[in-house]
Parts: sequence; structure tokens; C-alpha cells
Amino acid sequence: MATKVVIGAQWGDEGKAKIIDILSEEAEVVIRSQGGNNAGHTVAVEGKVYKFHLVPSGVLYPGTLCVIGNGVVVDPEGILEEIDGLQAQGISTDNLRISLRAHLVMPYHKVLDGISEESLGEGDIGTTKKGIGPCYMDKAERSGIRICDLLKPEVFAEKVRKNVLVKNKIIKFVYDKDVQLDAEEIIAKYLAYGKRLEKYFADTTVIAYEAIKAGKRVLFEGAQGTLLDLDLGTYPYVTSSHPVTGGVCIGAGIGPTMIDECIGVMKGYVTRVGKGPFPTELHDGIGEAIRTAGNEFGTTTGRPRRCGWFDAVIGKYAVRTSGLTAIALNKVDVMAGLPEVKICTAYKLAGKVVEHFPASLEDLSACEPVYETMPGWGEISHITTYGELPEQVKNYVKRLEELCECKITMVGVGPERNQNILVD
Repeated sequence: MATKVVIGAQWGDEGKAKIIDILSEEAEVVIRSQGGNNAGHTVAVEGKVYKFHLVPSGVLYPGTLCVIGNGVVVDPEGILEEIDGLQAQGISTDNLRISLRAHLVMPYHKVLDGISEESLGEGDIGTTKKGIGPCYMDKAERSGIRICDLLKPEVFAEKVRKNVLVKNKIIKFVYDKDVQLDAEEIIAKYLAYGKRLEKYFADTTVIAYEAIKAGKRVLFEGAQGTLLDLDLGTYPYVTSSHPVTGGVCIGAGIGPTMIDECIGVMKGYVTRVGKGPFPTELHDGIGEAIRTAGNEFGTTTGRPRRCGWFDAVIGKYAVRTSGLTAIALNKVDVMAGLPEVKICTAYKLAGKVVEHFPASLEDLSACEPVYETMPGWGEISHITTYGELPEQVKNYVKRLEELCECKITMVGVGPERNQNILVD
């Protein structure tokens, strides 16, 4: 196994965790490089369901080293809850490592996230209100607090007091809220968290580099999706980090020459959570049927996901912007029973055909999908080899390969590990 990156190639929720879980069986190191506990990954194994937010899903394999890289923002309370939950399910977290350079999500980040969204009214972004955006804002503003600061209590306390003074003023005078945070309470609570987590702290850039140089099988686990990327997504309805493959290099502290393969995970249809334009969205019974059959409700928020036909304009955009070498196509089984399926091959904007994903949300909102219709298929969740799949499914896969200009190497026909078919 070469050094591989797995990313979401749509709006997130593509089923990355299942693909990562399958690839983790061969991996010796699994690394998360961006985002925070706004991400939600669900893995189904032998009837048991495991939900992940910060801990890499490779933790289900006892011999796999699981790393949270410097590009991740860490809520210590959240990760301790996750660790405790995994241990209660009999999963060891001894092989977990957390970057000393990762930034801490603080209580004021969560407060500001909530009241900022509230202040926007109907123009809100639709965040998970877990403080991820404000934490990344402090990181960019160079006022953030990092994991390594927990190991120096006096330094940590000074930074917290300084930040709380500023944040309390923002809360009171900008947002006109009565909430005021207690710096000393935060200091005591977070230093206690630090004591519990200290055994996991490490310079993860060294771990990643040395593992790759030693020829170990390293897997980088992406969170969110291409269209949620801060630069390349549907801004401003995006996350605050870089879920594309390029973000892995910065978020894990390695160079691009150390990555061999880039796998983009897509669903056989498209979903998105929250606001923003969605050209192929279905507002009918078919969209509702896909939502129900696919259990399209957020792992982190429980929010129902908007559903639509596969969008090859998005697919090709993800292939181009992340240099994808392969696609893992999930949830093809969800569309079983539909008499026909549609693929968006291009957009029509102001009477012209558009083949590339537009930057402007106003343009994207005005885009009409150009559809190609193909015959549907029956139940396939019991099938275990590519040769057994109906010709309709094989033709669908082949057409998506042509449109996205990338090889599809896996086809998912259900949520379990053994419901993933290798195309070759």
C-alpha cells in the first residue's frame, strides 16, 4: 500500500469513513489533517455502529497508529467524550497521537459561533456551532491557543486571560449579549483536560515524516468535502479549512512529493447540508425516497440532507482540484428500484452550456442542470463481485468515469465493510 489520501469529492457525507475503514486494515498509520469535531464519520462493522468526530476511524484496528495532525482544531472536551465512548465500546485508544501544534477550540469560540449565526438571521451560514470557524479565525489572527500551551500552565493562563478579556468585550458591545466568560474557570477546566490528554501529545509532523520515509503504509483521512473547502468550495457556505488533497500537506506537515495516491469519495447521487445553491437538488418524492433509503441525516447535527442527482460538473471539478487518481463510488444501492436515474453532464447558464463549476454563487444559483437519463436497477446490496452487478449499474459507473475523467475503483452497495466491491 502506497501513501494514500482519501477526501470527500462532493459536499461531504460521501461515506468516507467506510472507505477509510476498509483501507485502514492495511494501513499502519492513519492521519487526520483538518477540520474539527464538526465532522462526522460513521462506520458499520458486524452490526455495530461507530461514530467518529475527531479520532481517526483507523482506531478500530488495534495495531494502527492514529494521528490528529496540526491542521485539526481540537475541542478537548469533545475528544475526551469520544475517547471515553470508544473505550466503553471496547476500543483501545492507546495508539492515538495528537499534534502539539493543533489549535484548541475554546469555550468562547462556541459562544461566538452561536451568537454570530443568530445575528445573521436568515443569512446564517448553517454552521454546527461547535466553535470551529471562530477557532480558525483566531488561528489566522495569530491569537489562537495551541495544544503545546497546555504543557506550560503559566503561558496558557496568560493567553486565556488576554483572549477572554477581548472576547467578553465583543460579546457585550458587538453582539449586545449578557454572556460573560470566566477566564479562571476556563483555565482550571482546560488544564485538567490537558492532564488527561497529555499522554497522547506528540510532534506528529515527525511521526508522519518518519513513517513515510520508513516505507510504512500511511493513510490520510479527509473530513468534510471539496465543495466545503474555504478557497474552492461554495463560499461562504463552506468550512474553515481545506478538505481538498492539497490541505493534507499543510495540515499534516508533509510535502506533496510524499503522497502517492489521491482517492475521492463520491456518492451515486449528491447531498448537501444547510444553505447554498444546489443545481441538481430534487424537491419531489424521488429526493425524499433517496433521503430515506440512504439515511441522509447528519452524523453531527442530525439535520436532514438535501438530495439530488449525481453532478458530473462537481465530479470533474473535484478530480481537477485534488488531482484524484481514483474514485470510490458509494451508496449506489440507495437508488435501487428507481425506474431511471439521471446524471447532470453540464449546466446551462444564460443560454450557454457551462462545463466547469462556477465561482460565483449567483451564477451557480442561475445554473440549470443538463441531464442524461439512464435505466435504473434492482436490489444490489447482496452482490459481492463486480461481475455480478447488473449491466445498468456497470454502464452507470462507466459513464461517470467518462464524465469525471477518473477511474472508479470501488463501488459501495451498502454500509458494511463487506459491501464494497472492487471494480477490477
